[in-house]
Amino acid sequence: MTRKLFGTDGVRGRANTYPMTADMALRLGAAAGRYFRRDGSRAHRVVIGKDTRLSGYMIENALTAGFTSTGMNVLLLGPVPTPAVGLLTTSMRADVGVMISASHNPAEDNGIKFFGPDGFKLSDEAEAEIEALVSGDILPAQAANIGRARRIDDGRFRYVERVKSSFPQGLTLDGLKVVIDCAHGAAYRAAPEVLWELGADVVAIGVAPDGTNINAGVGSTAPEAAVARLRETGADIAICLDGDADRVILIDETGGVADGDQIMALFAARWAEEGRLKGGKLAATVMSNLGLERFLDARGIGLHRTPVGDRYVVEAMRAHGLNLGGEQSGHIVMTDYATTGDGLIAGLQFLAEMVRTGRPASTLARHFVTVPQLLRNVRYAAGQTPLEHPAVRAAIAAGEAKLAGQGRLLIRKSGTEPLMRVMAEAEDELLMRAVVDEIVGAIEAAV
Repeated sequence: MTRKLFGTDGVRGRANTYPMTADMALRLGAAAGRYFRRDGSRAHRVVIGKDTRLSGYMIENALTAGFTSTGMNVLLLGPVPTPAVGLLTTSMRADVGVMISASHNPAEDNGIKFFGPDGFKLSDEAEAEIEALVSGDILPAQAANIGRARRIDDGRFRYVERVKSSFPQGLTLDGLKVVIDCAHGAAYRAAPEVLWELGADVVAIGVAPDGTNINAGVGSTAPEAAVARLRETGADIAICLDGDADRVILIDETGGVADGDQIMALFAARWAEEGRLKGGKLAATVMSNLGLERFLDARGIGLHRTPVGDRYVVEAMRAHGLNLGGEQSGHIVMTDYATTGDGLIAGLQFLAEMVRTGRPASTLARHFVTVPQLLRNVRYAAGQTPLEHPAVRAAIAAGEAKLAGQGRLLIRKSGTEPLMRVMAEAEDELLMRAVVDEIVGAIEAAV
């Protein structure tokens, strides 16, 4: 069963434009409600969280109408990080969780992510079944069985306590000055609270959301603001979250940026030393740098590569019994603590290593030399299929031949935006750039 609405991370698009319209959100809510009420034998509930986008109000109300129309009771969490929805779906014994967010995308976009009753994101098969229900006639509940909706005021506090419990007992952040960049997003209150309660001297930026400024010049995709604040305040480290706080980028005391690959290298090596790296492997996507693979191999740690998307990382982790995985972009998944990527927990684990070892962030965040890597994006219009164009296919084949034995090439459609992503890795940077330029040029001509 194929999927058209769902991408690599739920349904996403420009707000008030298909598929992110109030009508589609209502139908998605009704379809998901019907999917999770198939047995009809008891009361059912859904928890709904959101980030700080203006369109979140519209999508939240439409989803609530859809779910209640099928008899689901709705628990509204308000602005909370994506991992909080996974947590609260299980702790509140809900049948399904929903996060309204477009993650690192600009404020004009929005998205809908679904979590199953186990707190993990839905499988491709489950999403396909819900999508099939969207296009059909959705049986509503009888009038007497329409669901109710209520606000849950302490969802953020429950999440804060869970996050703090992931920090090692007996350690504090006393004496550390930490810049926390919340991207004007979902963690704008929770993240500074956690750090302050653990003893850090907190310098918070990106904590004034107005509905339109999420990810705008701040957060994990724009670390320059955090670098400037770190240098201005003399902080020991900066933690940069994205709009829904499921990814993290770290800035060391020198202003150096550490991506998800470097963070995973630290955790994998440390956990392997302690004997708690399950399966002796790390799960990471095809985008992770070859330098990470070499670093792990030298320490006898395996690397299981997955398609791009933290959901696929988690699926591989569950299938192979692993407890650590993630993406170069900063999704760090530690199933000992959370069911999905959690930027704040990952940041805390890094801080714990700083406290435990007494070493500065710069020495903990540079474990391997990256192989030169170049990623370029090409935007295309709806309905276009650039990968099917003969000139594009010829350029890709030529690039693969040039890089054979010297590097690797990855071309894929973004699962969240209408973009073609062209990535190459090679020790020979001139060759790498030439190959990428040729393929990008072919795609631009085709679209």
